[in-house]
Amino acid sequence: MRSDLKIILGSGSKWRKQMLQKMGYKFEVMTADVDEKTIRCDDFYELPVKLACAKADAISQRLNEPALLITADQVVLCNGELREKPASEKECRRYLRSYGQFPAEIINAVVATNTKTGKRASGADVAKVYFKPVPEEIIDKLVRDEDIMNAAGGFLAEHELLRPYIEKYEGREGNELGLPKELTEKLIKQVTDGEAYK
Repeated sequence: MRSDLKIILGSGSKWRKQMLQKMGYKFEVMTADVDEKTIRCDDFYELPVKLACAKADAISQRLNEPALLITADQVVLCNGELREKPASEKECRRYLRSYGQFPAEIINAVVATNTKTGKRASGADVAKVYFKPVPEEIIDKLVRDEDIMNAAGGFLAEHELLRPYIEKYEGREGNELGLPKELTEKLIKQVTDGEAYK
């Protein structure tokens, strides 16, 4: 990893921040002012990549010095339905009730941009979460939690109230936090020294 580039995490997510810190990087945080609802794509696996690229474009314009910029986005698929952040408590309740019947597929996209060279690399990783039915009294508490209302699909696999109701998690490290470790390190390597990650 070249040390001459400042690293910027282009996300206000405390979970992504936590993951990047765990990976050993020192970085600053910037957020993008992007209207995500205006960016659409028929391919739900491509949509978070487009969103993460839009965030990278928006932040890049505000940078005054070369940086390694890491942006990310996440959507959830459940029984064929695309789920982003819940629009209301009612929608969040519907989401949470359904997870006892159908697994949630978390699609995380990461984009690494080297603003010094103009190199950009992107990719997506998928995880699946299988839930036991979530009791109504737990749902009542979850919908009052700002973190849950700001999470794709209306859930966080790491949330202390939800953890007891997760039956099985299939995915690589960091997926549940919105920043897959292996994918992020691969993309950083691609834009900083040109070597493909093996």
